[in-house]
Amino acid sequence: MTRYFITLRQRFVEFSRLLTDFVENQQWIPIFAIILITLIFERLFIFMFSRFTRFTRKTKTDLDDLIIQKSSRPVANFVLLFGAFLVANILKLPREPFELQEIILIAIRVAVVLNALWLCLRIVDIVGVYILFRLAKTSSHLDEHLVPIFQKAIKVFIIILGSVYIIQSLGYSVSGLIAGLGIGGLAVAMAAKDTLANFFGSIMILADRPFKKDDWIKVGDNEGVVEEIGFRSTRIRTFPKTLISVPNSIIANEPIDNHSRMPKRRVKMTVGVTYDTTAEQMETAVKGIEQLLKAHVGVNQEFMMVKFTDFGASSLDILVYYFTGTTDWQEHLAVRQEINLSIMRYLEGMGLSIAFPTQTVHVKQE
Repeated sequence: MTRYFITLRQRFVEFSRLLTDFVENQQWIPIFAIILITLIFERLFIFMFSRFTRFTRKTKTDLDDLIIQKSSRPVANFVLLFGAFLVANILKLPREPFELQEIILIAIRVAVVLNALWLCLRIVDIVGVYILFRLAKTSSHLDEHLVPIFQKAIKVFIIILGSVYIIQSLGYSVSGLIAGLGIGGLAVAMAAKDTLANFFGSIMILADRPFKKDDWIKVGDNEGVVEEIGFRSTRIRTFPKTLISVPNSIIANEPIDNHSRMPKRRVKMTVGVTYDTTAEQMETAVKGIEQLLKAHVGVNQEFMMVKFTDFGASSLDILVYYFTGTTDWQEHLAVRQEINLSIMRYLEGMGLSIAFPTQTVHVKQE
């Protein structure tokens, strides 16, 4: 136990001596001056950017506001990193048991690369917003879908380049990694065949344009509103509000039912009246229902059909077939409700009853 305390005391004394030497050997005035100047310049940059926003808010476009907002923090970080680099070169750090100064300089270099990556990714976002703003003035939806895909591709490429540079800055050889990628290219291609199939599926979707964002579609058993067309999959928001991600390779090979492309919405129903209806009453009812459809402003007048079609099991069936002029679901249901109520009132006025399933039992008495 005594030996342990002696050893601990020796290490504490050695650490105190190293700390004293470190404090005495440093040029504290230049170090504190650099730190102070760096903080002042960093605050100055932030202040200048905040002043610029007062002018950009008065312009007609939001693009300049976005540039100031996205670039202010990364630029200010470069000032701080430059000050840290100067301080690290002035500090006299111990070289045993390892080169502490070299490790700090490598860390600063990595931080500079990461900050540059952050700035580049934000610039890609700014360019994407600008391109989408210009494309909004055109009638083509193809480019609006392609821009987010190319944005993601450029971001991935930037991240890969930055990662390679960071690995090289840490002292590792990148040439061996590139050679390994060349040898394993076939294996990677085989493993990524589904990903490639989905990517080319997305290209086919954007080229053929069977649907676009916010369209109501049905693909196989999946039905809902398109939220996003991505690299790998298309996201569909179903009517129960769940989110389905369907691989683009499947969508490219499946029949797509696009309900949003309907010019009008169909109504097909059967109105059954009771069997005590006479032929003259049936003929009048058919003509009357047809006149109701022709008089309603919400009904498309290009095609409609009202016919006495069947002698049903418990009713005389009238086929009512028409289209509403609107494709909006709520407006379509409102028109359909008005037509149904009008038919009910018309049949009641004629003294007819709408049939329901009934059975007549005849009892034979011996």
